[in-house]
Amino acid sequence: MTLYRQLLLFTLLTLACLSAGLWIGDHKRTRDFLAEQMESHAQDTATALGLSLSTLAKGTDIPAMEAMINALFDRGFYQRIQMRDIGGKVLIDRQADQAIEGVPSWFIRLAPLEAPQAEALVMNGWQQAGSVLVESHPGYAYTTLWQSARAAAQWCAAIAVAVAVLGGLALNRLLRPLRKVEEQAQALCDRNFIIQERLPRIRELRRVVLAMNRMTERIRTLFDEQTAIAENLRQRVYQDSLTGLGNRRFLATQVKTKLGGKTTPVKGALLLFQIRNLNAINQEQGYVAGDQLIKETAACMQRACAKLPEAIAARLSGGDLALLLPNADISVAGQLADAILADLGPSDSFQPEQPFPVVCGGTIYDREVELGTLLAMADAAMATARYHNDNRAVIVPPTDDPGAAAIDRSDWRPLLEDLLAKGSVVLYSQPVVSRGDRSQIMYHELLARMRDDQGNHLSIGRVVPLAEQLGLMPALDRLILERFLSLPPKRFAPQQVMINLSPLSLADNEFVAWLSGQLRRCADSGLSIQIEFPEFRAVRFLHLIKPFAQKIRAMGHGIGIDHFGQAFSHFGYLNSLLPNYVKIDRGITNELRETDDDSHFFVNALCTVAHSLDIKVVVEGIETEQQWQAVAGLPIDAVQGFLIQRPEPVSPE
Repeated sequence: MTLYRQLLLFTLLTLACLSAGLWIGDHKRTRDFLAEQMESHAQDTATALGLSLSTLAKGTDIPAMEAMINALFDRGFYQRIQMRDIGGKVLIDRQADQAIEGVPSWFIRLAPLEAPQAEALVMNGWQQAGSVLVESHPGYAYTTLWQSARAAAQWCAAIAVAVAVLGGLALNRLLRPLRKVEEQAQALCDRNFIIQERLPRIRELRRVVLAMNRMTERIRTLFDEQTAIAENLRQRVYQDSLTGLGNRRFLATQVKTKLGGKTTPVKGALLLFQIRNLNAINQEQGYVAGDQLIKETAACMQRACAKLPEAIAARLSGGDLALLLPNADISVAGQLADAILADLGPSDSFQPEQPFPVVCGGTIYDREVELGTLLAMADAAMATARYHNDNRAVIVPPTDDPGAAAIDRSDWRPLLEDLLAKGSVVLYSQPVVSRGDRSQIMYHELLARMRDDQGNHLSIGRVVPLAEQLGLMPALDRLILERFLSLPPKRFAPQQVMINLSPLSLADNEFVAWLSGQLRRCADSGLSIQIEFPEFRAVRFLHLIKPFAQKIRAMGHGIGIDHFGQAFSHFGYLNSLLPNYVKIDRGITNELRETDDDSHFFVNALCTVAHSLDIKVVVEGIETEQQWQAVAGLPIDAVQGFLIQRPEPVSPE
C-alpha cells in the first residue's frame, strides 16, 4: 500500500473513531435528558391528576374520575394510567401498546428506554381515598432520540467525506515531492539522470530531494568520466587524432575481421588516397595548411561514404588515407573514388600542366588476403594514377579481365527477388555462453545464409547491403524471421534468442506492425528475443530504433548492439538507447593477447561504460584458448566464438 493511501486511511480511521466517540456521547446525553424529561413528565402528571381527582365527589365519583383519566390518556403521551382504592384494588386502568412508528426495531433494542412511573394520592378531605399511577409512553422519546442520532450520523458522514476529499487533496500536494523522488529513483534504475529543479518547502522532503539530486548528479558525472576514459582510450589506440578516422591499426583489425576466417566468399575493394607533395606544402605554407588539406580529404571521404555504412575510412600516415569497402565491386568502388576526387578537385585556376593535388589507386579482392598485400596492390595502382597526372582513379581487379569483378546492381535485383520468392534462407545457430562457465548457455544467436539454385551459400554481408540499396530489406528480414518463427519455441533452451535486423526495415510501417504481432505471440509462449543492430547503423538510425525498442521492451523482449566499438561515435548514445547488451567487435577481440596491452585496457573501459548503465557485455570472435584466457580477467558477461561452438544448421526437431 502506498504512503498516500496509508496516511489517508489513518486520517479517516482517526476521524471515524473521533466521530464515533462524539456520536456516542451525544447519544447518551440525549438519552439521559429524555429519560429525565419522561420521569418529570410522569411525576407532574401524577401529581396534577391526583389533585384533580380529589376534587371530584371527594374522591368517590368513579365515573367522573374515569372520564378525566380517559381525556388525559387519549393525548397519547402515556403508556399507563391506573387508579387504585385505599385497599389496592384497581378501579380504573388504561394501558396502551408500546408500538413506536418511524423508529427501527434494532435501534430500540440497542438504545432501551425505561418508561418511568410516578404515583400520587387521591384524598378525601384529610383522608386517603386511593392512589393514581402514571407511566409515560417512550414513543416520543424514541422518535426524538432516533432523529437526533440520525442527524448526528449524517453530519459525521458529511464531515468524513469532506475530510476525505480535502485531506486527500492536501496529502496529494504534500506527497508530490515524494512521487517525484520515486520517479527520479526509477529513472535512475532505467539509466536516466533526472534532476529536480523545484524543491519542496517542507524541510524533511527538501533534504530527501537534495540528497537524490546529489546522488543522481554524482552517478551522471561518474558515467561521463567513464565514457571520457573509454573515448580517450579509443582515440589513442584506434583513432587518428587529426582527422577522426581510424588509424592503421584499426584498419588492420577490420581487414582481418572482414576477410579472415569466412566460410562464405568475401568480396570488396580497398582505395588509397595520397596527397601529393605534402612535405613541400608543410615547408612552404606551414603544417597548418598541410593538416587542413588532410582534414579536407578525410571529410570528402566521409561524405562520399555517408550511404555506405560498412565503409571503413582510415589514415595510414602523413598524407596517405585508405578506404575499405566490404562487399563493393569494381564499379561501385570506381564511382566512389571518382566522386571523392571530384569533391577534392582543384578550382577553375587549375592548369593541366600542374599535378592533381590528390591521387587515388585501389584494388579489388575476392578472397582472403592480408592488409599488406592489399596495400601493395593498391599502391601499385596509385603509382599508375600518379603517372597519368589527372583526377582519375586507377583500380586494379583481381583478374586480368576487369569485367570479371564487376556485377551491376541491375543483375542483383532479379537474383535477390528470385531468392526471396523461393525462400532460399538457411538458419544457423551459435550459442553465447557465460564467461564463468562454458556449459552455461545464455543466448542462441541465429545467423542467416542464402543459398542459390546450385546450392552455394551467398555471403550475407554481400546480400544485405545490396538488399538495402535495392529496397528489399524488409522482405529479406521478414523471410528470415518467418523461417525462425516457424520453429517450435521449445527448440531453444534457454528460450533466449538473438537475431539481426536491419534498421531500414523499421521504416516500413507494415513490416513493423507485422513484427509487433509476432513478438507478442513469442512473449506469450515464453520466448524472449533480442533484436541486434550493428553499431554503425544503430547510431545513424536512432530515430527508428528508439521507439521500436520501447515497444518491444513492454512485451519482454530487448535489443542489442553488434560490432560495439567499431563506429567512431560518442558512447553517449547508449544512455539514450539503453540496449540489453553490447557485443564487442571482433576486430578488437582479435587484438586481445596480453592483460596489459592497449586493447585490453580499451575493452575494460568499454565494459565499465556499459556496466554503469546496467548493460551486459558480450565478446565475440573467441577462437583460441589464448583469447579465452585473455578475456577471462575482463568484466564481461558472455562469450561467443568458434572455440565454444561453430554455427550449426537449425533443424525443427
